[in-house]
Amino acid sequence: MKAKDGIHTTVEQSNESLSVTGNAVEPYMGMEFKSREDAREFYIVYGRHTGFTVRIHHNRRSRINNMVIGQDFVCSKEGFREKKYVCRKDRVLPPPPITREGCPAMLRVALRDGEKWVVTKFIKEHNHTLMSPSKVPLRRSGKSLISEDEKDRRIRELTIELSNERQRCKRRCAAYEEQLRLILKDIEQHTDHLSKRVQDIVKNIKELENEDSDP
Repeated sequence: MKAKDGIHTTVEQSNESLSVTGNAVEPYMGMEFKSREDAREFYIVYGRHTGFTVRIHHNRRSRINNMVIGQDFVCSKEGFREKKYVCRKDRVLPPPPITREGCPAMLRVALRDGEKWVVTKFIKEHNHTLMSPSKVPLRRSGKSLISEDEKDRRIRELTIELSNERQRCKRRCAAYEEQLRLILKDIEQHTDHLSKRVQDIVKNIKELENEDSDP
């Protein structure tokens, strides 16, 4: 991580070691991680010590290559349940208890220099009562980022491969154009040669006819 005194380090501490220390390391602006997965696991551990669970929220993708360049992690009570799920006319059983209360707490990380993830936004305050750390369920935040990171890596590889193939196609097209130009030049030269031969033959025939016509 990037320490508050300006010294750059990267979070390498295991999540297990964080979870057993009893002291939650609070996120801060400029904090650095090696990957989105590291940032997520860190925030999950922080939430476990603080008294809330974490959910993966929006991500942002590059318009150039579609790879993920930003990720939000939020308190599981972020947002509100949609009305269509609350006011269902065909509901038989009572609605489940409200679990979303519009909590603003969140952590946002962004990709920097193509290799590190930096905290660009951190909202600490919750609008609800926090749980006792011992009562926070030991669950992950729903969906894995590993498959997404793998997809992004594959997208980058395919983008590079496509770019290289385009360059190879351009070079092949240039070579084909040059070969075609040389062939057309040879045809043109051969046509000129044939035209001269034909002219010479016609000239010789006329001369022979003139000789035959002389008394």
